[in-house]
Amino acid sequence: MASNFFGQIFRITTFGESHGPCIGVVIDGCPAGLSLSCQDIDEELSKRAPGKNSYTTQRKEADTAEILSGVFEGKTTGVPIAIVIQNKDADSTSYETIKNLYRPGHANFTYLAKYGCFDYRGGGKASGRETAARVAAGAVAKKLLKHFQIECVAFISEIGGIPILTPNLDLATLRQKTHASPIFCPDEIAEKKICQKISEIKEAGDSLGGVISCVASVPIGLGDPVYDKLEAKLACAMLSIPASKGFEIGAGLEAAKMLGSEHNDTFEDRTRTKTNIAGGTLGGISTGSPLFFRTAFKPTSSIKKPQQTVSLQGEKVTFQLPESARHDPCLCIRAVPVVEAMTALVLVDALLMKRNAKL
Repeated sequence: MASNFFGQIFRITTFGESHGPCIGVVIDGCPAGLSLSCQDIDEELSKRAPGKNSYTTQRKEADTAEILSGVFEGKTTGVPIAIVIQNKDADSTSYETIKNLYRPGHANFTYLAKYGCFDYRGGGKASGRETAARVAAGAVAKKLLKHFQIECVAFISEIGGIPILTPNLDLATLRQKTHASPIFCPDEIAEKKICQKISEIKEAGDSLGGVISCVASVPIGLGDPVYDKLEAKLACAMLSIPASKGFEIGAGLEAAKMLGSEHNDTFEDRTRTKTNIAGGTLGGISTGSPLFFRTAFKPTSSIKKPQQTVSLQGEKVTFQLPESARHDPCLCIRAVPVVEAMTALVLVDALLMKRNAKL
């Protein structure tokens, strides 16, 4: 399995499994001299930590980071930064009765077909637990981006068909409203409807999907044609997140229904356009307008409702999760900080690439 790294200059490699002793990440390419502490990382990890409310899995993980290398006297040294997060509340007994069944919507079928083995305990590497390592790396990326006045904010923009309204909110207000919400929703009215719907779906033994949007303030010139377009890197990052199923930037799929005169962002002066229908890029390079994109997430595959499946031997059986199984009724809530982290990783890599682009 060779695809465990992401990035070119600022490169991360994640390791560990859902029910192993720990998960972690090695970050290579972070410049020396950046102030960094475990607290910086823990603040980001707390945003995706499980068990915080009834709308997420009740697995209890403190998710505290331990920095093993790359930081000395509170600053990065330029050598690889190794971070580990211990798994302390993994209960593998729930998976013993279903380990020989193909789980609907899960990766054990494809992993077994490709590799001949699969860690059935919580999904192993295919588990959303792996994303904690990405958030840890994203915390470092965010700290570096802040030095260059670059930031990003992700938020839930739709769950169960309930749209979220964000009328002309600036980044600071959007961040404040989003982080004050238990489900990262900047619309208080929609938040109540969504929470009620999640509770109803959870009670029915089912799950919900949704859409996470992200806005980022970036300078002109991030991204490289042809194969390293900024939106292509963002799409790759977003679609690498477990349960993600779609990506669109700017007008996205709606652009296919528009006229050129409707879609073109006309110029106001030498550095600004009047509109931002493109979503902040032209030719794969950032325009200086805010980046705006959306990522769609499927409903959680692990549900309490019985489903038809087959055993590893091909026998037809009814699949039923054990009562002790713990899963998110809607993945979107804890995916918000993951979207932010992956965005930060793309942007910091693009920023470092830009600094090498010309004299």
